[in-house]
Amino acid sequence: MKILLATFWITPHVGGVWNYMQQLKEKLESFGHEVDLLGYGEGHNYVHIINENRRIEKDKLIPLRTAKLLEKSYSSKHVDPVVKYYELLRYFYELGVRNLGLEKYDLIHTQDVFSTVCINRIKSNTTALVATLHGCVAHELKHYVTHIHKTPTSNLACVYFDKLEFEGATYAEITIVANEWLKNTLTSEFHVPAEQLKVYHYGYDTESFLKRMDEKTAIQRPTDKKVIIYTGRLSEFKGVHHLLGALSQLKKSRNDWVCWIVGDGPMQEELINQSKALGLENDVFFFGRRDDIPYLLSISDIFVLPTLMENQPLSVIEAQISGKAVIASDVGGVPEIIEHGITGVLSPAGDEQMLTMHINYLLENEPYMKNLGFNAKKWGLEHWSPDKAVQKVLGVYENAIFKKRNK
Repeated sequence: MKILLATFWITPHVGGVWNYMQQLKEKLESFGHEVDLLGYGEGHNYVHIINENRRIEKDKLIPLRTAKLLEKSYSSKHVDPVVKYYELLRYFYELGVRNLGLEKYDLIHTQDVFSTVCINRIKSNTTALVATLHGCVAHELKHYVTHIHKTPTSNLACVYFDKLEFEGATYAEITIVANEWLKNTLTSEFHVPAEQLKVYHYGYDTESFLKRMDEKTAIQRPTDKKVIIYTGRLSEFKGVHHLLGALSQLKKSRNDWVCWIVGDGPMQEELINQSKALGLENDVFFFGRRDDIPYLLSISDIFVLPTLMENQPLSVIEAQISGKAVIASDVGGVPEIIEHGITGVLSPAGDEQMLTMHINYLLENEPYMKNLGFNAKKWGLEHWSPDKAVQKVLGVYENAIFKKRNK
């Protein structure tokens, strides 16, 4: 088969969606399929097929004069500015994808509601479409317009994103989700028919990850302290500000630890300033975006994910494979991949006092901490088999093509 894996998000990027696309491409190609990767480019300035290095620049898609007219058409006071932003991005995305061409693909596998809705509008009627949803976009964007951006038209934006979530979950022949939490959210909150959805957890290339753990870099762990580590985006939803709050409390009772924050994002500067204001500049270290996360995990002791909103986090999967004790928020699909007290610790999202207590308990009880890591690795190596996962995806592809041909 000739397959296109497509996303609306900027690629390459730090995070689970891009990792999933890369690993799925590699596995599909090992079975003899041809696979292309498509997404927005840096700064949303172009749409590109990454592996072919083919791109369509935004300013080539549409003359500047026409672009200004398009901007003006969305300037009504009745149009929410966040909705306007995404509507314009959708417009350029569709133009770019159309110019790059979809005719040669037997199947297109989208990775979010935006790309699903856009590509469904412009693809051939004979091309099968499968969607994998890696989280609830409506939840994130509705939180943004009501709590962060706080626009006077936020109610209209919420209606818009609810509609987008429904369409993105139903326009494909089959929609894949990673856990029961997201399936239940889509069926109960957005009224997506249950028969539309298949629940298949992610696979992960555990063999490559284990090899990369042995590839040493210049970073060295302190000899006299335990290492607490966070890896991922530095955005509000990841709750790193709560981790810093918890560490500030922890420092009052013990100083036998350091914390490594690995990743970048829109809150990076704010978090660095918060760390300084809390007097943690000698305890918390911001590493930025790095390619040696497997090695950094290998020399750490406790992985913490203080997330406020989550689907099936790649960072937890990697921490499990590396055999670390995991403390993660009990939100979204996280409780489905951590058995509390056995393969990790679940902590109430946003509760800094409880997070402090959990970290302190693991530091105080090293045998328990190591046992959590041992159990997590054993479970992770069995559960995240990439071969089993890709076989399930191929089964979905075959069913989607059959369904399309028999419509």
